[in-house]
Amino acid sequence: MFEEIIYDLETQKLFEDIISGNPADLGVSVVCLYKRKINANFKEIEGKMYTFWLQDLANIWPIFTNVDRIIGFNSLMFDNQVLSPLCSMYDFTKLNHFDIMAHIKKALGHRLSLNAIASETLGIGKTDVGTNAVLYWQKGDPQSLSKLASYCQADVQVTKKVYDYGLNNGFLKYKDKWNTSRLVNVDFSYPPKSVDANLNQISLF
Repeated sequence: MFEEIIYDLETQKLFEDIISGNPADLGVSVVCLYKRKINANFKEIEGKMYTFWLQDLANIWPIFTNVDRIIGFNSLMFDNQVLSPLCSMYDFTKLNHFDIMAHIKKALGHRLSLNAIASETLGIGKTDVGTNAVLYWQKGDPQSLSKLASYCQADVQVTKKVYDYGLNNGFLKYKDKWNTSRLVNVDFSYPPKSVDANLNQISLF
């Protein structure tokens, strides 16, 4: 059995609002994560969505520890950089992070957006845009904050579906600059030793 977290966050500001260009200076508004267990065949056994606002972040750190993967999209260069300065308990960047975009870039030589991958692979897309997420936070009324949380949760769900598709099929789909559908081969599998250990554990029961 494997334990995984799929996560995403939204920020209080846009890059155009800061001088440094450092993602950490954008500030966190909300973090949504889906923690789950999957078996050795990568089928989900159970899972739960969590939402943490800025004032709740002290409760988030224990959830991130002792999992096999923390999965995100562009998380190494963005989400982790925004969140890690707020973690005083340990070095957040040293955990078991798995960045889907990094794997795609390694395979293709260039980046693709989550929306580009999801729309071609799954026929679904993001429900909103990041600029609106910042506006929702700045407005701060209950309706706007509800929209913000829903948007972040939806991004987590899209990321999860993209990850699961790549994990189970070994490829993702996208359209190139000529609007032609293409495949990108990806290997999201766990190392053989990890899979063997899980199979051996299952055989004991």
